Amino acid sequence: MNDISQQIPLVRSTPEPPSDLVVSAHHVVKQYGDAANPVTALGGVSLGLKRGAFTAIMGPSGSGKSTLMHVMAGLDTVSSGEILLAGQRITGMNDTELTKLRRRQIGFIFQAFNLVPTLDVLGNVMLPFELDGRTPTAAEQGRIDTILATLGLANRLTHRPHELSGGQQQRVAIARALATSPDIVFADEPTGALDSRTSREVLGLLREAVNSSGQSIAMVTHDPVAASYADRILFLADGQIVLDSAAMSPEQVSRTMLNLEQVSA
Repeated sequence: MNDISQQIPLVRSTPEPPSDLVVSAHHVVKQYGDAANPVTALGGVSLGLKRGAFTAIMGPSGSGKSTLMHVMAGLDTVSSGEILLAGQRITGMNDTELTKLRRRQIGFIFQAFNLVPTLDVLGNVMLPFELDGRTPTAAEQGRIDTILATLGLANRLTHRPHELSGGQQQRVAIARALATSPDIVFADEPTGALDSRTSREVLGLLREAVNSSGQSIAMVTHDPVAASYADRILFLADGQIVLDSAAMSPEQVSRTMLNLEQVSA
């Protein structure tokens, strides 16, 4: 196998104290299929995501990057290993506990936006509170108003998703993800359905959320430009983290991905 680390400058992260980590995974294995013919999506992955950082997760198709995000977010279970979110062990939680955790401590941004078509902008943004059976505090409402204004949505609150452009819909999804001030926001290909200009705007908004309010973001992407907005980039191949790099330019990301695809071929 080619040594990718010799081809691309690599800065490996140093271990962080547990208090500095928003999510940590310890020897996580995820297998699909039956015992006789298991398919390993993650093969003993261990990592920690630092609070207030923007992490990109990349890799060739089938590398396990989406599976890694799903198990860290409690959207899927692990076959073995342990995942901690904000100090809580989420592996082993039941469905009710996981639902509450996702609602209160995690934000999600998806490529397909996942907005409720019958709700207007404000209804979609307030949905996490509605599902949790509570109204925002005065401080939370003030923060939500600021987010809506910052994202240019203050004059669109009564519009429904079909009345918005793709970029505006993604802004609503970002506002909804940030509304509850979650411990971490998971973004799954958040710019995949957007044109290049709108993608840059959305990525800039995510970067600003990290810079201005210390939001923690983990983003799965195949786009080198998107990955270049991150503080740290994790590269997966065959269910393993094969590179753990500090920020890279889009050109460096592209070269790394090409090398990984050649090795995996």
